[in-house]
Amino acid sequence: MIVAKFGGTSVGDAAAIARTAAIIRGRLDRQPMVVVSALAGTTNRLIEIAEHSAKGELIVALAILEELRTRHFDTVTELLGGHETHDEVAAEVGAMFDELAHLAEALSVLGHLTNRSHDAVAAMGERLSAPIVTAAMQRAGLPAVFVDARLVMLTSEDYGRAEPLADDIAAACRAQLAPLVREGKVPVLGGYIGATRGGVTTTLGRGGSDFSASLFGAAMEAEAIEIWTDVDGMLTADPRVVPDARLIGHIRFDEAAELANFGAKVLHPSTITPAVKRGIPVFVFNSRRPEGTGTRITFDAPRTPVRAIAGKTRTVVVKIRSPRMLATPGALRKIFEVFEKNRTSVDVVATSEVSVSVTLDDDQHIDAVVGQLAAFGDVSVERHRGIVALVGAGLGESTETMARALTALGDLRLHMVSLSATGINLTLIVDGDTVHEAMRRLHAAFFNGAA
Repeated sequence: MIVAKFGGTSVGDAAAIARTAAIIRGRLDRQPMVVVSALAGTTNRLIEIAEHSAKGELIVALAILEELRTRHFDTVTELLGGHETHDEVAAEVGAMFDELAHLAEALSVLGHLTNRSHDAVAAMGERLSAPIVTAAMQRAGLPAVFVDARLVMLTSEDYGRAEPLADDIAAACRAQLAPLVREGKVPVLGGYIGATRGGVTTTLGRGGSDFSASLFGAAMEAEAIEIWTDVDGMLTADPRVVPDARLIGHIRFDEAAELANFGAKVLHPSTITPAVKRGIPVFVFNSRRPEGTGTRITFDAPRTPVRAIAGKTRTVVVKIRSPRMLATPGALRKIFEVFEKNRTSVDVVATSEVSVSVTLDDDQHIDAVVGQLAAFGDVSVERHRGIVALVGAGLGESTETMARALTALGDLRLHMVSLSATGINLTLIVDGDTVHEAMRRLHAAFFNGAA
């Protein structure tokens, strides 16, 4: 069996949902189960509803709610108009929007948005889309069955970024999904959402629909996990930055994970982990061009020095310098405990005998971090930096490739250079406003035949 996950643009409107049904029809012989995101843009609007409500701006929140209600009703009518299931699905959608309105009203009274209530609102997108997609597939003659993901995706109580309970998920899949698949049914579930053992709604964090698909695939021992999106697959660079970026036909798991962590948007970084543990291949396809070959992600792709180039802006560099670090046991451990204590993740690290430099994506707690790091020495913060990463499983074995990369940057200023311990990525810290230019120069050097 396979797990096919369809992102927001792949279920964004009636036409997209019809394409999704056609794709699944062509895969019935592979016993598919389907995971869907909210209709494109819905989750952002739901979060706006929650935030406006908590600020006491109920009229604004309800206006957004009615806009979403109309959009979903229009989609239901376009897909199911004249069919016997239309009234039932419309009533179900209406009931969920009534529930959302009650939540908004409660938040406006409380004047406070907790992580738990945030999840209750944000989860509505997938709670709405999965029954609509199921009904559309049924009308198309597919043996689709809606399954509430909250009965299967069991999680911790860490609202907003809940941790999946793998053993509980596996047991629930065996009990509820496996029998449906064996009967030739197509289970349809919402991604991103789950529930605690006590039944309270949770979410897996943004991008969690991919994670859901991978977790379900691992639990069901799927032969493949397919991620259907609005691009042809993983590319050698972001095409918005590098217009001549090329499709990557085959890529290794570790390379794909590195690219995701360094800014590639096709896959959520956590998507890879459950599949890696089970050795399940992941495919990325374009739902608008299902005939395309897409990208295959496995353990055994050929090793190459540079598979792709990724970049991200708005990076912050923190530097700690102190002669007291020299030959002092435990100095690094104590420094990194500060970041851990303040729930701040570190990306790139460079050290010398008397200094440590790190990069951060999230500077939300930077003032507290800097204040506590001051106990170890002089601390400086450099904003407006960016990261450019060359990723390839054979990169660490090729000194020539690294020299070529530095040469390609020419006159662009470098602040840090780091080769990962596994040799899979070469990370370059540059000025934030030169990230895109650096990516274009490196892509030209490695993919456009430049010597």
